[in-house]
Amino acid sequence: MMRPRRLFLIVTLSVLLTLSGVGWYAVQCAGQMGWLPFSGPSPAHAEKQKYTCGMHPFIIQDEPGTCPICGMTLTPLKAGTGDAGPAEKPKGERKIKYWQAPMDPTYIRDEPGKSPMGMDLVPVYEDEAPAGAVISIDPVTSQNMGVRTALVERRTLHRTIRTVGLVGYDEPRVYSVNAKVEGWIERLHVDETGQVVKKGQPLLEIYSPKLVSAQEEYLLALRNRATLKESAFPQIAQGAERLLESSRKRLQYYDISDRQIAELEKTGNVRKTLTLYAPFKGIVTMKMAFEGQFIKAGLELFKIGDISNVWVYADIYEYELPWVKVGQEAEVRLPFAGGKTITAKIDYLYPYVEPKTRTVKARLKFANPDFELKPDMYVNVRIKGSEVRGVLSVPAEAVINSGEKRIAFVALGEGKFEPRKLKIGLQDEEGYLQIAQGLLEGERVVTSAQFMLDSESKLREVIQKMLEPKKEPSAEPAGEADLEELF
Repeated sequence: MMRPRRLFLIVTLSVLLTLSGVGWYAVQCAGQMGWLPFSGPSPAHAEKQKYTCGMHPFIIQDEPGTCPICGMTLTPLKAGTGDAGPAEKPKGERKIKYWQAPMDPTYIRDEPGKSPMGMDLVPVYEDEAPAGAVISIDPVTSQNMGVRTALVERRTLHRTIRTVGLVGYDEPRVYSVNAKVEGWIERLHVDETGQVVKKGQPLLEIYSPKLVSAQEEYLLALRNRATLKESAFPQIAQGAERLLESSRKRLQYYDISDRQIAELEKTGNVRKTLTLYAPFKGIVTMKMAFEGQFIKAGLELFKIGDISNVWVYADIYEYELPWVKVGQEAEVRLPFAGGKTITAKIDYLYPYVEPKTRTVKARLKFANPDFELKPDMYVNVRIKGSEVRGVLSVPAEAVINSGEKRIAFVALGEGKFEPRKLKIGLQDEEGYLQIAQGLLEGERVVTSAQFMLDSESKLREVIQKMLEPKKEPSAEPAGEADLEELF
């Protein structure tokens, strides 16, 4: 049996609900009769003309005048474009604008599919633009601003790299002449830097007590072999032969030529000085030898460079690297020879960046029989970069670079523009940017006055955030225990 207190609360609540319903009905009737100032819309009531700003559509006034923000003359507001905005279309009538990756707004496609992360693309409808993102501008205002657009289409991008090159030695053709024994330079045959030498040409004559001892040992071993050649003991004869070979190798290790050893065998006379010969041909680029000088073993005496073939090092900046590959043709223009052009191919790209110039060296090889190209000479280099075919591209002026983001404004028609985040790729020499993500083929992007559109878009976004009411946490429905406590 129900307790008296609970029965009283139930009766009281029922009475209050009945009175509330009657009161609500009375208010509605009074409103329709015109007794109350708050009344619903009447069909016979004509909508009053309102005025708005073409640059700031959220400015709406009942009378003509000027915009309080930019000072432009207000234009009549078209019917159906009030604050409430157009009514949402039924789902069956909505048109899909593109398909977008859920985790990456810049990844859009014109058909369903998968995102790079493996997620299904979601449709974006034409009436689903974020609040404050799409901005509207009156056509007259748009014309006065000088808004121009360009088509997003596929192009072949190409770039010619113009840079400076430095002529250098062909490194495998640079040689160093060292002394392998200590002694004194008695005579210097090559005594000038820049002198052309041939292979086998005498460089200097050196006196060394070690060389004299080595010659005497060789002659002694030679006589012993001749004496013991007919010995009845073969082992002794073989020992003499090995001693002679050892003495011969010692002279060769001191850079004594086979011709000098043959002459020593023929004459049997020990020479005070022995001659060192040039092992390679080229130009003497460094000379550290002087007559009468005492030299130690290991001292570098000459450096010889063969410049019949030279290398040219071209500086490539980091942003130009995607256009440069090994095997591409390059032209070298000689400014001192009336613009003479020499053609070659890129032989090697160095795998590191120069810390001072922040460039990567591209190496070119040239034949230089007339010594026209001289080491440490500057030349002009033109490299025809590889072509990138069939990529989406837009003019570079259509992209706003804010440092962290790349933004372009897509013209939607009827004076509406939508900001779109982009991921860009290469830029060619004609001023076109490769669009990796963010745009579809056939769309039109704004190429002028987009900075005014950008400022307008940001202003709309800020105002929209200020006008949005804060969402309060919803109260959870009372459970059976709460109702039991209430009643």
